[in-house]
Amino acid sequence: MRTAFFVDGYNLYYGVLHGSDHKWLDLTALLSTVLHVQDPASVVASVDYFTSPVIARLATRGQASNDAQHRYIRALQARGVAVTLGNHRLAKGYAPRFVEGQKASRQDQVAVWQLEEKETDVNIALGMYRAACRADQLQIGQIVLVSGDTDLAPALAAIRQDFPHIRLGVILPHRMEDRALVRNPPGSLKAHADWMRTYITDVELSACQLPVKVPLLRKPAIVKPDYW
Repeated sequence: MRTAFFVDGYNLYYGVLHGSDHKWLDLTALLSTVLHVQDPASVVASVDYFTSPVIARLATRGQASNDAQHRYIRALQARGVAVTLGNHRLAKGYAPRFVEGQKASRQDQVAVWQLEEKETDVNIALGMYRAACRADQLQIGQIVLVSGDTDLAPALAAIRQDFPHIRLGVILPHRMEDRALVRNPPGSLKAHADWMRTYITDVELSACQLPVKVPLLRKPAIVKPDYW
């Protein structure tokens, strides 16, 4: 069964890649591996990756973080992955002051910077639904969401209702520690999926890494960031 994947890059990064040595991830290879375990007869037809550019002044490594992300996006594109960019919204907000031993109070708030990723959820939802509309043209029989974001549950529900012949899967980018899940699977996503993979292992991530130099036609190779 030809399968179209839609990957929430932010969710994937903070779910299994942050703080690891596996950031230079060959996304297509990983998804192919997981899909083969789930259904050996299925194949990867396409991979769509959704994220937002790093804001250098807020990143731990500044401009180097932005450069690393840019290299990774180019490497994914060189491997045939379609990349859709959203954006970040940074605005002044308010949050309850933290005081040890006391409950949060709306009467005692402090000013904070609120950083939000914008457009990604909408882009993923639209991408999945449009793929479902063009399933015959694209020759796909299955759509798989790679995210644990429950805001995407309505999109799965709509596809399930309007295109019941399309098989739906969900891969949660969750870690396992001591063979136990760190987080419980969200029921709202599971309710609309034909199957759900609730974790990605470090062994799978380690086995699915891009080469240190990703070759390009007529251009210098894309080199893995040193600190990755």
